[in-house]
Amino acid sequence: MDAAARQIVEQGFLPLPIEGLARAAHVSKALIYVHFPTQYDLANAILARELDALFAAGLDKASRGEGLQDVAVDCAALYFEHVRRWGPLLHILLSDLYMAGHHDRTALARRDAVMRRLGRIARRRIRLPPIEIIAGINIILAIPEEAGALAFHGEVDPAIARDMCRTLTVSALKGLASCAPNAKSDRPQPL
Repeated sequence: MDAAARQIVEQGFLPLPIEGLARAAHVSKALIYVHFPTQYDLANAILARELDALFAAGLDKASRGEGLQDVAVDCAALYFEHVRRWGPLLHILLSDLYMAGHHDRTALARRDAVMRRLGRIARRRIRLPPIEIIAGINIILAIPEEAGALAFHGEVDPAIARDMCRTLTVSALKGLASCAPNAKSDRPQPL
């Protein structure tokens, strides 16, 4: 799984060439197929492992807070650190069209539970329709993902990327709040 995770990040998309994976893992193709009959099985096993790592780092707990800004900044920081360390693996696994309709439902349910909690907190603080709140959260999610990827690839110093992630997350939340119909254009709503 480690070799596959590295190759997914290097390649940037799925599926992986099994011959190359077997060489990188120093095993036979047959052994890979014994453990992972399909590439969907392999990708879902890596997805579960990545989510387990994020939850073990405190994502679930961070998403259960009360204050929108604190929750968003804490969740963004955890995701940034994960991407900084492992690369944009989770993003590839969740968004690659190869996986469309093949994601493990349990893994998606764990991710969706966090997103729903963030959506509920945001909805209490920002008066926008649910679809717009979710769109905003997904846009804001791109901040730690991109900052982490830039740090992972050595394009930006990790400390600077971490600071940018926090600052941009807070700014994006304020910007989202200013989109609410009753928000005054010169003063964002309190978060």
